Amino acid sequence: MRITDEQRRHRLAVQHRVGLPCAGRPRVKDVVESVLVLHATDPATVYLSVLARAPGLTRDDVRTAMYERRDLVRVLAMRRTLFVAGRDDVPVIHAGASLGVARRLRTRLLKELATLPTDPVVPDPPAWLADVEREVDAVLRSAAATGSTLTGAQISAAVPALRTALLPTTDKAWDVRRTVTSQTLALLSAEGRIVRTEPRGSWTSRHHAWAPIESWFPDGIPEVPEAEARTRLARRWLEVFGPATRDDLQWWTGWNKTQTRDALAGLDLLEVTLEAGPGVMLPDTDLSDIVRHAAVTPGAALLPALDPTPMGWKHRDWYLGEHRERLFDRMGNIGPTVWWDGRVVGGWTVRPDGAVVHRLLEDVGDDAARAVSAEAERLQGLLDGTGITPSFPTPLDKELRT
Repeated sequence: MRITDEQRRHRLAVQHRVGLPCAGRPRVKDVVESVLVLHATDPATVYLSVLARAPGLTRDDVRTAMYERRDLVRVLAMRRTLFVAGRDDVPVIHAGASLGVARRLRTRLLKELATLPTDPVVPDPPAWLADVEREVDAVLRSAAATGSTLTGAQISAAVPALRTALLPTTDKAWDVRRTVTSQTLALLSAEGRIVRTEPRGSWTSRHHAWAPIESWFPDGIPEVPEAEARTRLARRWLEVFGPATRDDLQWWTGWNKTQTRDALAGLDLLEVTLEAGPGVMLPDTDLSDIVRHAAVTPGAALLPALDPTPMGWKHRDWYLGEHRERLFDRMGNIGPTVWWDGRVVGGWTVRPDGAVVHRLLEDVGDDAARAVSAEAERLQGLLDGTGITPSFPTPLDKELRT
């Protein structure tokens, strides 16, 4: 079966709710699960990714889903990246991706403690880490018993060993004294022992607090065998991002070639021909999305930096066109993008005063330009004067901020 780029864009628009009318007032959980996960490196992305796809929802709806109903969970997973996922998907993501990340983090931390100078000296890194883990668990459980969460600074005040510092060994600007607090807490989160909760400050704050995982999963994250989890995660990804190439899946998950091959071997797949090359999709993929889209007037969408849609594939030309250089930073992180009819046509940003400004990078016609402007005005109203500073500014983002 041959599938064109245009057909893939039509499916993307429907499957990812990009620029199409949204019937009723969907649950935040449903919006998140429709794109599998939301990138959460920039906290604002979580909110903006939902609001772009469900105009009837508000920032309060997103906050309630995350921190009151706890339908969503922050996880350190694919490519050692922070995501927000629906509770139902967490066990598979945890076993299929997070545990592999955790092993690498543990190996790295123990190696650094053993080979780098530290203050104070750590004579037995494994024993030191085991003690720290027990103390962190005890401190967080004690706080949770009173309904409290703790920031990294509060945890390290209660567990002084977390303030152990790795000392520089060169005169390089990046080689500085750094405590192991963040590394250790990231490790424990990847192992599924603790979880990031509501940050201190505003909804755009990166200063998350921490709680025991039992605050979200009373019996801990349900266990799934890792090989089975990778196959199930590959299926979920194909449900959302297929048809696609095997390289796309390997890049998105951060697996190696063997893990990717074995995960796909457990699925019944349909081989397809894409304009980018050989691809795969699930036999039950609903290609009627293409037909439904053809009957709907194209719409505009403003997706935030690191939104899961533009970050869903390794090969992006079929929806990105010629705009890569302006919209990505040098590390491969995409900035805010303007979409029309299932493809990227420009970029946008939020200035410090909360003004949403955009620029079209190609001629999309007067109707599309008006629709983009209307979407920018809607988004600006939802921000209510809040400025957003991206973690990874792109060339176009920098231009629009001046």
